Amino acid sequence: MSRPLPAHRAIPGTVVDDIRDHAGRDPHAPALVTPASVMGYRELADRIERLARTLATAGVGTESRCAIVAEQGTDAVIAMAAVMRAGGAFLTLDPGQPVSRLHAMVRGADARFRLTTAALAERLTLPVDGPTIMIDGSGDAPGRPLPDRVDPRSLAYVSHTSGTTGTPNPVMIEHGGLRAYLRFIVATCGLGPHTVALQLAPFGYDGSIRDVFAPLAAGGRLVLLPRSTLLCPPALADAVEDHGANAILSSTPTFLTALAEHEGVAGRLGGLGLILCSGESLRPFLAAGGRRLAAGRLINHYGPTECTITSTCHDVPVRPDTEADLIGTPVDGVTVRLLDRNMRAVPDGTVGDIHIGGTGVARGYSGRPALTAERFVPDPYGPPGARLYRTGDLGRRRPDGVLEFLGRTDRQVKIRGYRVEPAEVEGTLLGHPAVTAAVVTSAADERGRVHLIAHVMGALDGVTDAMLRAHLARTLPPHLMPRLFHRVEDIPTTHSGKTDRTALAALVHGGPGA
Repeated sequence: MSRPLPAHRAIPGTVVDDIRDHAGRDPHAPALVTPASVMGYRELADRIERLARTLATAGVGTESRCAIVAEQGTDAVIAMAAVMRAGGAFLTLDPGQPVSRLHAMVRGADARFRLTTAALAERLTLPVDGPTIMIDGSGDAPGRPLPDRVDPRSLAYVSHTSGTTGTPNPVMIEHGGLRAYLRFIVATCGLGPHTVALQLAPFGYDGSIRDVFAPLAAGGRLVLLPRSTLLCPPALADAVEDHGANAILSSTPTFLTALAEHEGVAGRLGGLGLILCSGESLRPFLAAGGRRLAAGRLINHYGPTECTITSTCHDVPVRPDTEADLIGTPVDGVTVRLLDRNMRAVPDGTVGDIHIGGTGVARGYSGRPALTAERFVPDPYGPPGARLYRTGDLGRRRPDGVLEFLGRTDRQVKIRGYRVEPAEVEGTLLGHPAVTAAVVTSAADERGRVHLIAHVMGALDGVTDAMLRAHLARTLPPHLMPRLFHRVEDIPTTHSGKTDRTALAALVHGGPGA
């Protein structure tokens, strides 16, 4: 049967209140560490406060949506925190993404303010109606007063997921759910002033919010290094040793596999007492013996962007179960219901559709009421007004209450931690003048790593894979890039006229590739 909805409440305030508290107790404790500087909690709190006053003077307040475009580093962290301090909502953008995609995300989120740095201001313009505020240029002017408290039901941030129409879906997350989630992470992971965390997740990906603000909520130290450094296994091992890092709060099984397989790296990561993993199935990594990479705790997280970063967690034992994909139990304030197609609860041990409810459930998709109504549904077992997010995933609950993930009910897949809609890649391929038909499927290699295969038709003589990749790269990020382009004369169909994806897969494995 479905478990009862746990008691929960939206927590008022923001993580900035926690940062200010730490600044008062231990002002000189290191908060942000970069290759060039160390910033203490008092300096961090002061910079957040100054920028927040500048934002308030510019008109940022409750429900204001602010697009932040900055390189990963102190400026981006201060900008996100300052927007929250002013009571607004942030949208973080990776300046390395295609410009057309950044514009689509800004429009979808209905962002009215732009926060950026002098170095990026001229290079990257954004379609915002309101003013541009320089993160690195806020002065000491008094500015407009800041709110004493932030309503937990007001908007905190907007994060995007891949959409079937080719336009990313903007997800609206509220302050109360975010603060409750961060407090759970701090408590369940034992974070504190002793924590030294490497910031690994790219900005624009919601895992980066946990990466940045969980250590700061705990009074710990956040190490900000270039991603090009951290994605190189030997350089990451150097960073762990040089900075005394003891926590990574955002990693994927693909990344952990790369670390485990790199000669000489795994043995240098003994200082990492905590690794949080999410975004993909952890089972292939564990089946390959990867648990030995983590000398301390390895925690597997599961959950969609629509439910405030992640919704369940599982402390992976030293001798893990490699026969099942275990995603654990709900985080505080979250309920997971396993329902059949008629929205009836299924018994424990029975496969059901995973629905998530509780504090962290998003408000919905910005500007997309029909999609919101389709995905966010009334909770038949909750109190009046309670809602569930329909994840599209299958699962079952074991006798000990631990949830087991059993795959997708639709075509969405996870690639290196990102949720990918193959239709988005198909639509972009069809924009190439030589492509007349395109179907994108997914496959897993011998190590269990999921990748995309693009099956394409058209006048493709003289059109190389490199040309197709270049076409896609103009609008799509790297995680949406197919590993293989398979040229076909016809797209096979089933009796009902639908694309026969099984037949396409057989052609790839049994016939010549591209």
